[in-house]
Formats: sequence, structure tokens, C-alpha cells
Amino acid sequence: MLLEVRDLRIAYGDIEAVHGVSFSVEEGELVSIIGANGAGKSSILNAIMGLVPSRSGSIRFKTAEISRMAAHERARAGIRLVPERARVFPRLTVMENLRVGLYGIHDRSREEKQLEWLYSLFPILAERSGQNAATLSGGEQQQLAIARALISDPRLLLVDEVSMGLMPKLVEEVFTVLQELNRQKGLTILLVEQNALASLEISKRSYVLETGRIQFEGESRVLKDDPRIREAYLGL
Repeated sequence: MLLEVRDLRIAYGDIEAVHGVSFSVEEGELVSIIGANGAGKSSILNAIMGLVPSRSGSIRFKTAEISRMAAHERARAGIRLVPERARVFPRLTVMENLRVGLYGIHDRSREEKQLEWLYSLFPILAERSGQNAATLSGGEQQQLAIARALISDPRLLLVDEVSMGLMPKLVEEVFTVLQELNRQKGLTILLVEQNALASLEISKRSYVLETGRIQFEGESRVLKDDPRIREAYLGL
């Protein structure tokens, strides 16, 4: 098991946002957590990355307990986050943003090879490598955020609401890239999304989060046909 979360609780002041959530991700899996806005999905990813503290519970990565580990230490261990709404560094160029993703990686001999691979995934980034990130479209910034997370060759990629603010055509393209990364590169991905149908279509297993609690879990193809999921989350 690459990632194992047990009885995770997250609070902001006196308000508990996540109530004892437990789930796991095996090496090589693409797992999704779906749910409405405000369900606690992003809080879970931020807790795994170490950006928000957990009130209690366990987070184990590669069998090691990381709950009290600093975010930069988790990054060095092989976890990377694609944040909600891209959140690139607007005043840095595309190339400078990508190099930020190499933080904590001492073997820079891999940089050229990784850049070549990323430019093959996202050709527009090669064309815009000298431009400030602020000049990119929303879809291009999302591609840059994914590439910045991938350049360090992570063991676990956390993807937060990658479809938010994107046109349907771009959403399809980004989800296709994530699916190819999982299938062809064997990259382990934990995806949290409001776009339930797209998430269920590309993931192996899924968890359904409601107001900070997991209400359903199972194989994505089975959940996609569940009448309760279809009515509440797929609009079918």
C-alpha cells in the first residue's frame, strides 16, 4: 500500500471539516474522491501534503507515518500536489515555474530528460517557455501546474479539482493526460473532483465524500451504475 489514511480529522478553529475519514491507494492506482463543493475533498489533499494540520488520525506513505512531517519533507519523499485553480507563479516564466518543481531534487542531470518528456505531453509549454505564467490561458496554466508537479518524477501525484474553470474540451484533454500517466507510466494518482462522471470514468476505485465523511466506496465502474450515485452526483 503506497498511501494509507486512517481516521483522519481536520478542523479549522472549532469547526471540524473532515470527520474520521479512512481510505487507501495502492501503488500504480488512479483513485478518485468525489463530492460536492465544501465536502472536504481539498482539505484531505492538503493534509496529505502537509499544508494543513490534521487534528488526529494517521497518514502513512510507503509504510512510514508522515502526519507530523513538514510539507517540504513530504515533497522530498515523493509526494507532489497539483493545487486547485493551478496556482502557478504568475511573475515567473514557464521554465522558471517548472524548475520550482525540482525543489529538493539534487540530481539535476534528469532535468533535460524530464523537460523533453513534459514538452511532449504539453507542447504549448515548449512554445511559451520564456513567457511569464500570467500570460497563459487558464487551460495552459493548468497544464503548467501539472507539469511542475511531474518534473520531479513523484511516486504519488495529488490532483485537486483539475477541471475547475476549464472549458469542457480542455477538461477532456487534461483527464486524458492523467489517464495516460497512470496507464503508461504507472504513476499513482489521487484525484479529488466535483466532476464526478469524468473522475469515475478514468479511475479504478472511488470514494464518495459527503460533509466530511465517506458515504460510498468501491470500484468506479460499479459506483457509476449505482442509482444513488447517478441521481445525486451524475444528474442521470
